[in-house]
Amino acid sequence: MSNIFSPVQVGKYALSNRIVMAPMTRSRAQVDGTPGELAAEYYAQRAGVGLIVAEGTQPSDDGQGYLTTPGIYTDAHIAGWRKIADAVHAKGSPIFIQLMHAGRMSHPDNTPHHRQGVAPSAIAPGTGMFTMTGLQDIPQPRALTTEEVRSTVNDFRFAARCAVNAGADGVEIHGANAYLIQQFLAPSANTRDDEYGGSIENRARFALDVAAAVAQEIGAERTAIRLSPGTSMWGIDEGEEGPDLYRYLVAELNKLGLAYLHIMHQGNEPLLADIRRLWQGVLVLNRPGRAREDVGADVTSGLADLEAYGQMVLANPDFVVRLQSGAPMNEADRNTFFGGGAQGYTDYPFLP
Repeated sequence: MSNIFSPVQVGKYALSNRIVMAPMTRSRAQVDGTPGELAAEYYAQRAGVGLIVAEGTQPSDDGQGYLTTPGIYTDAHIAGWRKIADAVHAKGSPIFIQLMHAGRMSHPDNTPHHRQGVAPSAIAPGTGMFTMTGLQDIPQPRALTTEEVRSTVNDFRFAARCAVNAGADGVEIHGANAYLIQQFLAPSANTRDDEYGGSIENRARFALDVAAAVAQEIGAERTAIRLSPGTSMWGIDEGEEGPDLYRYLVAELNKLGLAYLHIMHQGNEPLLADIRRLWQGVLVLNRPGRAREDVGADVTSGLADLEAYGQMVLANPDFVVRLQSGAPMNEADRNTFFGGGAQGYTDYPFLP
């Protein structure tokens, strides 16, 4: 496991180790999307990792899906995130903000002005979502016009600029987990007949347009993207062409010189090997549910340059110290993952 603790260069930044805090929605922001009062403490506690990737953060009103998730497109948002960035930097770690547009994974009761969700096509995901009044079915979204797709690309561009203005070291574009970008990739969610639908090249266009726009705005060295090839959650089906779509997408993204590519691995090992070959930059790998004893294996084998961990970092603010010392880990409390206050957020114990 020694390699996981070695330094590595990612974009502009020299990281002290190769452990990444994966982005995790915690639903503790204020109603207007400003990060909550405890967020700076929460992230600063975990700044022993090489890189923090903050929770999914909407780039616009339309981008919100869940209750009390943060935004990064108003002056209040910028001020709130600046407190977080300053606190994390004081502990010596860089922080990227994940830009997440939920697309059709949205309920109007959770969004400003009771907004209808938007998506590549007017196809509901066939699942429910928690609201202030309980679990409700997600209604059919409104299909974006071609001009609105281009406007959404600019929403990502603007949010990236706001993130940097807030002191973040960069942004990670959320192209995974059945949200808007992956909705464009999947024919089960995208039946468009314009330049953003149909062929592999067209379905990949939105992801590539967003990545190119963000890189142009804040620099490729501050821009990253997360993908989850093979995700089948919430009505997403990438079909038989899925692996070829990702081979094309990764090869095209590689031309942009981004800071890193973050893969949430779904089990297709041959495709992962192809991605490693096609991607010539820094690769971050997240294997959900990976056991503690396997931490570092992908870095040691050369399959990844960094490894991302979610729940273990959530429950162990001193995760790196515990790994190095062999100390036992705190167990994550699933009942406090979303919403609430300090319990299950900033009160996980450190080693004495």
